Amino acid sequence: MLQSIADFLKDYGALGLAIHAFIDAIIFPIPAFFTQVSLSLVHPQDALWLATAGFLACLCGTPIGYLIGRLLGKALLYHILKKQWIDAATRMFQKNGEAAILIGAFTPIPFKVFTILSGFLNFPLWKLMVYAAIGRAAKFYIVGGLFYLFGRAAEGMVKDVSLYLTVTVVPLLVIGIILKRRHQKKKMLREAHEQAQAAAAESDATLHAEEADRAEGASRAEGSSRADGPSRVAAAMELSEGK
Repeated sequence: MLQSIADFLKDYGALGLAIHAFIDAIIFPIPAFFTQVSLSLVHPQDALWLATAGFLACLCGTPIGYLIGRLLGKALLYHILKKQWIDAATRMFQKNGEAAILIGAFTPIPFKVFTILSGFLNFPLWKLMVYAAIGRAAKFYIVGGLFYLFGRAAEGMVKDVSLYLTVTVVPLLVIGIILKRRHQKKKMLREAHEQAQAAAAESDATLHAEEADRAEGASRAEGSSRADGPSRVAAAMELSEGK
Protein backbone atom coordinates (compact mmCIF):
# COMPACT_ATOMS: atom_id res chain seq x y z
CA MET A 1 0.00 0.00 0.00
CA LEU A 2 2.63 2.53 1.10
CA GLN A 3 5.02 1.46 -1.61
CA SER A 4 2.25 1.91 -4.15
CA ILE A 5 1.83 5.50 -2.99
CA ALA A 6 5.58 6.11 -3.34
CA ASP A 7 5.58 4.59 -6.84
CA PHE A 8 2.58 6.71 -7.78
CA LEU A 9 4.36 9.90 -6.68
CA LYS A 10 7.35 9.10 -8.90
CA ASP A 11 5.15 9.56 -11.97
CA TYR A 12 4.82 13.26 -11.17
CA GLY A 13 8.51 14.09 -11.18
CA ALA A 14 9.64 17.02 -9.04
CA LEU A 15 6.09 17.62 -7.78
CA GLY A 16 5.81 14.00 -6.69
CA LEU A 17 9.16 14.23 -4.90
CA ALA A 18 8.06 17.42 -3.19
CA ILE A 19 4.87 15.76 -1.95
CA HIS A 20 6.83 12.73 -0.79
CA ALA A 21 9.41 14.88 1.04
CA PHE A 22 6.62 16.91 2.63
CA ILE A 23 4.78 13.90 4.07
CA ASP A 24 8.11 12.22 4.86
CA ALA A 25 8.79 14.97 7.40
CA ILE A 26 5.36 14.40 8.93
CA ILE A 27 4.24 10.79 9.02
CA PHE A 28 5.00 8.82 5.83
CA PRO A 29 7.31 5.90 6.75
CA ILE A 30 9.12 5.53 3.39
CA PRO A 31 11.96 8.13 3.09
CA ALA A 32 11.85 10.55 0.14
CA PHE A 33 15.45 9.53 -0.54
CA PHE A 34 14.25 6.61 -2.65
CA THR A 35 12.03 8.78 -4.84
CA GLN A 36 14.84 11.29 -5.26
CA VAL A 37 17.26 8.57 -6.36
CA SER A 38 14.76 7.03 -8.79
CA LEU A 39 13.95 10.37 -10.44
CA SER A 40 17.59 11.52 -10.52
CA LEU A 41 18.54 8.25 -12.14
CA VAL A 42 16.09 8.89 -14.98
CA HIS A 43 16.83 12.63 -15.30
CA PRO A 44 20.33 13.28 -13.91
CA GLN A 45 20.44 16.69 -15.61
CA ASP A 46 17.57 17.75 -13.31
CA ALA A 47 19.13 16.28 -10.16
CA LEU A 48 19.84 19.63 -8.49
CA TRP A 49 16.33 20.90 -9.21
CA LEU A 50 14.92 17.70 -7.75
CA ALA A 51 17.11 18.15 -4.66
CA THR A 52 15.81 21.70 -4.25
CA ALA A 53 12.17 20.61 -4.57
CA GLY A 54 12.64 17.85 -2.01
CA PHE A 55 14.59 20.06 0.39
CA LEU A 56 12.07 22.92 0.42
CA ALA A 57 9.09 20.59 0.75
CA CYS A 58 10.77 18.80 3.64
CA LEU A 59 11.26 22.11 5.44
CA CYS A 60 7.59 22.96 4.89
CA GLY A 61 6.53 19.66 6.43
CA THR A 62 8.85 19.93 9.44
CA PRO A 63 6.66 22.29 11.54
CA ILE A 64 3.65 20.04 10.95
CA GLY A 65 5.53 17.01 12.24
CA TYR A 66 6.59 19.11 15.22
CA LEU A 67 2.97 20.10 15.90
CA ILE A 68 1.86 16.46 15.72
CA GLY A 69 4.47 15.63 18.35
CA ARG A 70 3.21 18.43 20.59
CA LEU A 71 -0.42 17.34 20.27
CA LEU A 72 -0.31 13.54 19.98
CA GLY A 73 2.99 12.68 21.60
CA LYS A 74 5.48 9.88 21.24
CA ALA A 75 2.91 7.07 21.25
CA LEU A 76 2.00 7.86 17.64
CA LEU A 77 5.51 6.97 16.48
CA TYR A 78 5.25 3.41 17.75
CA HIS A 79 2.24 2.87 15.50
CA ILE A 80 3.97 3.98 12.31
CA LEU A 81 7.69 3.28 12.75
CA LYS A 82 10.07 0.65 14.03
CA LYS A 83 10.72 0.67 17.76
CA GLN A 84 14.51 0.55 17.33
CA TRP A 85 14.46 3.75 15.29
CA ILE A 86 12.46 5.57 17.95
CA ASP A 87 14.62 4.26 20.79
CA ALA A 88 17.81 5.22 18.93
CA ALA A 89 16.52 8.74 18.29
CA THR A 90 15.42 9.09 21.92
CA ARG A 91 18.90 8.14 23.13
CA MET A 92 20.40 10.70 20.76
CA PHE A 93 18.12 13.40 22.17
CA GLN A 94 19.00 12.44 25.75
CA LYS A 95 22.72 12.54 24.98
CA ASN A 96 22.97 15.51 22.61
CA GLY A 97 19.82 17.56 23.18
CA GLU A 98 18.42 19.36 20.18
CA ALA A 99 21.70 18.81 18.33
CA ALA A 100 20.39 15.27 17.81
CA ILE A 101 18.23 16.75 15.05
CA LEU A 102 21.32 17.75 13.11
CA ILE A 103 23.06 14.45 13.78
CA GLY A 104 19.90 12.50 12.92
CA ALA A 105 19.67 14.18 9.54
CA PHE A 106 22.81 12.28 8.54
CA THR A 107 21.68 8.88 9.82
CA PRO A 108 19.38 6.26 8.26
CA ILE A 109 16.74 6.99 10.93
CA PRO A 110 13.64 8.52 9.23
CA PHE A 111 13.61 12.27 9.74
CA LYS A 112 9.98 12.31 10.89
CA VAL A 113 11.15 10.59 14.09
CA PHE A 114 13.10 13.73 14.96
CA THR A 115 10.40 16.20 13.96
CA ILE A 116 7.75 14.45 16.07
CA LEU A 117 10.09 13.82 19.00
CA SER A 118 11.14 17.48 18.94
CA GLY A 119 7.52 18.49 19.41
CA PHE A 120 6.92 15.86 22.07
CA LEU A 121 10.03 16.94 24.02
CA ASN A 122 9.12 20.61 23.56
CA PHE A 123 12.34 21.68 21.87
CA PRO A 124 12.30 25.17 20.32
CA LEU A 125 10.79 25.05 16.84
CA TRP A 126 13.27 27.57 15.44
CA LYS A 127 16.18 25.31 16.43
CA LEU A 128 14.46 22.38 14.76
CA MET A 129 14.10 24.41 11.57
CA VAL A 130 17.75 25.53 11.61
CA TYR A 131 19.12 22.04 12.21
CA ALA A 132 16.69 20.55 9.70
CA ALA A 133 17.76 23.08 7.06
CA ILE A 134 21.43 22.23 7.54
CA GLY A 135 21.04 18.47 7.74
CA ARG A 136 18.44 17.97 5.05
CA ALA A 137 20.16 20.35 2.65
CA ALA A 138 23.35 18.32 2.97
CA LYS A 139 21.58 15.04 2.33
CA PHE A 140 19.40 16.18 -0.58
CA TYR A 141 22.15 18.12 -2.33
CA ILE A 142 24.85 15.49 -1.90
CA VAL A 143 22.60 13.01 -3.70
CA GLY A 144 21.60 15.60 -6.29
CA GLY A 145 25.17 16.73 -6.80
CA LEU A 146 26.45 13.20 -7.36
CA PHE A 147 23.83 12.51 -10.03
CA TYR A 148 24.37 15.89 -11.65
CA LEU A 149 28.14 15.33 -11.87
CA PHE A 150 28.34 11.62 -12.60
CA GLY A 151 24.97 10.86 -14.17
CA ARG A 152 23.61 7.35 -13.86
CA ALA A 153 27.00 6.14 -12.64
CA ALA A 154 26.19 7.78 -9.30
CA GLU A 155 23.57 5.13 -8.51
CA GLY A 156 26.12 2.93 -6.80
CA MET A 157 27.54 5.89 -4.87
CA VAL A 158 24.32 7.16 -3.35
CA LYS A 159 23.14 3.78 -2.09
CA ASP A 160 25.52 4.11 0.83
CA VAL A 161 25.35 7.88 1.17
CA SER A 162 23.70 7.62 4.61
CA LEU A 163 26.41 5.24 5.75
CA TYR A 164 29.17 7.54 4.52
CA LEU A 165 27.59 10.55 6.17
CA THR A 166 27.09 8.66 9.42
CA VAL A 167 30.70 7.49 9.47
CA THR A 168 32.27 10.84 8.51
CA VAL A 169 29.97 13.72 9.45
CA VAL A 170 28.36 12.45 12.66
CA PRO A 171 31.67 11.95 14.57
CA LEU A 172 32.73 15.48 13.58
CA LEU A 173 29.41 16.87 14.79
CA VAL A 174 29.71 15.02 18.10
CA ILE A 175 33.25 16.33 18.61
CA GLY A 176 32.06 19.84 17.80
CA ILE A 177 29.19 19.55 20.30
CA ILE A 178 31.55 18.27 23.03
CA LEU A 179 34.01 21.12 22.43
CA LYS A 180 31.22 23.67 22.44
CA ARG A 181 29.84 22.35 25.74
CA ARG A 182 33.30 22.42 27.31
CA HIS A 183 33.78 26.00 26.17
CA GLN A 184 30.39 26.99 27.59
CA LYS A 185 31.19 25.23 30.88
CA LYS A 186 34.54 27.02 31.19
CA LYS A 187 32.84 30.32 30.39
CA MET A 188 30.20 29.73 33.06
CA LEU A 189 32.87 28.82 35.64
CA ARG A 190 34.89 31.92 34.74
CA GLU A 191 31.83 34.14 35.04
CA ALA A 192 30.91 32.55 38.38
CA HIS A 193 34.46 33.12 39.65
CA GLU A 194 34.38 36.75 38.52
CA GLN A 195 31.01 37.27 40.20
CA ALA A 196 32.34 35.72 43.42
CA GLN A 197 35.37 38.02 43.33
CA ALA A 198 33.16 41.04 42.71
CA ALA A 199 30.88 40.05 45.58
CA ALA A 200 33.88 39.58 47.88
CA ALA A 201 35.31 42.96 46.89
CA GLU A 202 31.94 44.61 47.48
CA SER A 203 31.69 42.93 50.89
CA ASP A 204 35.18 44.13 51.83
CA ALA A 205 34.35 47.67 50.70
CA THR A 206 31.17 47.64 52.79
CA LEU A 207 33.09 46.35 55.82
CA HIS A 208 35.77 49.03 55.46
CA ALA A 209 33.09 51.71 55.12
CA GLU A 210 31.37 50.50 58.29
CA GLU A 211 34.69 50.47 60.17
CA ALA A 212 35.44 53.99 58.95
CA ASP A 213 32.00 55.16 60.08
CA ARG A 214 32.53 53.64 63.53
CA ALA A 215 35.97 55.21 63.84
CA GLU A 216 34.63 58.60 62.79
CA GLY A 217 31.79 58.31 65.29
CA ALA A 218 34.22 57.42 68.09
CA SER A 219 36.47 60.31 67.13
CA ARG A 220 33.58 62.75 67.21
CA ALA A 221 32.47 61.44 70.60
CA GLU A 222 35.98 61.82 71.97
CA GLY A 223 36.30 65.35 70.59
CA SER A 224 32.96 66.31 72.09
CA SER A 225 34.00 64.91 75.46
CA ARG A 226 37.23 66.91 75.41
CA ALA A 227 35.38 70.08 74.46
CA ASP A 228 32.86 69.65 77.26
CA GLY A 229 35.53 68.98 79.93
CA PRO A 230 36.66 72.58 80.75
CA SER A 231 33.14 73.93 80.82
CA ARG A 232 32.11 71.23 83.23
CA VAL A 233 35.04 72.06 85.54
CA ALA A 234 34.22 75.80 85.48
CA ALA A 235 30.61 75.06 86.26
CA ALA A 236 31.65 72.92 89.19
CA MET A 237 33.92 75.65 90.55
CA GLU A 238 31.18 78.26 90.27
CA LEU A 239 28.82 75.99 92.09
CA SER A 240 31.39 75.47 94.84
CA GLU A 241 32.01 79.18 95.27
CA GLY A 242 28.31 79.91 95.45
CA LYS A 243 27.96 77.53 98.31
